[in-house]
Amino acid sequence: MSTTETTAKPSVLFVCVHNAGRSQMAAAYLRTLGQGRIEVRSAGSAPADSVNPAAVAAMAEDGIDMSAELPKVLTTEAVQESDVVITMGCGDACPIFPGKRYEDWKLEDPAGQGVEAVRPIRDDIKARIQDLIADLLPEHA
Repeated sequence: MSTTETTAKPSVLFVCVHNAGRSQMAAAYLRTLGQGRIEVRSAGSAPADSVNPAAVAAMAEDGIDMSAELPKVLTTEAVQESDVVITMGCGDACPIFPGKRYEDWKLEDPAGQGVEAVRPIRDDIKARIQDLIADLLPEHA
């Protein structure tokens, strides 16, 4: 590939409060379905100690292993370095920068729920990720 053909990958940051469920599932789907064509980050405004086991189990059912993921704290740098910032119930905790694309995805919180309750949240996230990929990478849709 010549240097004229290289373009920066779009980058997406998923943010929820604990970075233990929704944002982790969204990041895992984007990493997998985006096939390395999109830079993926996730973080939480008040990260949990570990990823929600029901979210890990629900993703494993769809062939995605999130068991090694760890919640990360939201930093100003992560927002600045991302083209698209998708929040999931973190309220005003996410810093706003001009020129960024912000979306707020209204999703049920899987915290404290079993895998049966997490499955529909997972499926909703997967559909949104597929739409996001089609939007960010129209040549691959």
